[in-house]
Amino acid sequence: MSLMHRRDFLAGLGAATIAAAQTQPTPFLERRAQGRPHEGKVLLALQAHSDDIPLSAAGAVAKLIEEGYTGYLVRASNDDMGDERGLGTPGSIGDNVLGNERDHQKLAKILGCKRTFELNYNNHMMAGVSQNEIMSRLIFIIRAVKADTVVCWDPWAHDEENPDHYMLARALEAACWIAGRDHDFTEHFAVGLEPHAVREKYYFARRPEITRVVDISSTIDKKIDANRANVAKGPAGTNGSRLRAELAKRNLKLPMLGDDDVTADRNYIREFVLARNRELGRIYGVAYAEAFHYIGPGTPRKTLLDEYIKKNAVPLR
Repeated sequence: MSLMHRRDFLAGLGAATIAAAQTQPTPFLERRAQGRPHEGKVLLALQAHSDDIPLSAAGAVAKLIEEGYTGYLVRASNDDMGDERGLGTPGSIGDNVLGNERDHQKLAKILGCKRTFELNYNNHMMAGVSQNEIMSRLIFIIRAVKADTVVCWDPWAHDEENPDHYMLARALEAACWIAGRDHDFTEHFAVGLEPHAVREKYYFARRPEITRVVDISSTIDKKIDANRANVAKGPAGTNGSRLRAELAKRNLKLPMLGDDDVTADRNYIREFVLARNRELGRIYGVAYAEAFHYIGPGTPRKTLLDEYIKKNAVPLR
């Protein structure tokens, strides 16, 4: 079987991202900031599976953390069905769960996250979980870490086939708002938590509505390492070394893959897995980029009453 089977969806994902970038109104290009302007802010990166952030948002997450955010990483599923065709963790489903958990911990360290949270839902089965339950757990986490910004799957995106993705995304969208309300889940306040609403959202998707493109050129090596850390999924991080070994059996080699497994895996990821990031970057004049549906703090709208007061109010005599 082809080593590319695990990442078949990447071709569609990449093509859709590039097509969206070429047809949608020009989005804002977020470049690397100087210094640490986000010092004191908190970033909550959420993924349904251990390879979601590495494939779609690792560059942006690493960039924001380098710019001062304190980062936390949430994984919704336990990835028990996440091994592709037995090419990842050898052994039982339980071995697969443990392998993906270890990969998730490695990913957090690579990105610079302070800690991880594991929700431990069964892989591909989150459509049967109450959205209110997932939302409630996320509200607690948002309040506990005082999250200002989230990165996750887009709850408004089209063509999403995986129920874990859209269930997590929809629950998060509601949680970001409700976490800031002082009449919801008041039992949290008994243990010292306070209302805390999320202000910024970076959403990624298979077919995204692109409103922001993030230049990830400065963190591309961390994105490569993030994908290389995903070994329990199967070929995610080891396609290069597998291909190198297969070619050697046929007395062939690709110079790009170098002379060792680490070089082979890193260069394979750079050349093939990150091809869509390179092409998106080319469109916007940078080396590598990631695409997001960004939702930020809105400008308060003046109401009809505000306008009336401005026009008609007179000083008290």
